[in-house]
Amino acid sequence: MINLQQLIDDAKCYTVVRELRWPGGVRCPECGSGTIKKRGYHTHQAHRQRYQCQACEQQFDDLSGTILEGHHQPLRVWVLCLYFMGLNLSNEQIAAELDLASGDVQAMTSQLRQGIVAKKSPSS
Repeated sequence: MINLQQLIDDAKCYTVVRELRWPGGVRCPECGSGTIKKRGYHTHQAHRQRYQCQACEQQFDDLSGTILEGHHQPLRVWVLCLYFMGLNLSNEQIAAELDLASGDVQAMTSQLRQGIVAKKSPSS
């Protein structure tokens, strides 16, 4: 049996997040400036780039201001969870595939669904 978690690369996941989030290059989530300085990588997530806006001095990283910010699961686990949701697997099945507690998967799938709904909602 193939373990999908071993096929998903954290570095590639972060690269894809950057490309999707900032197709024209990294921009400050606070002021929108494109004058950004890289500040190394996150302490616990080696491929999570940190930045500082040169215009407003705001510090942020690849996941700042997203539904994935502030969670302990690696990005590849979130990507796989979303993939399994797309296959219409139950939370229990996803938990078994990812070797996670059912409660953790319930929280993850709820947040992903809420984030998708929020993204689809028209702006006021």
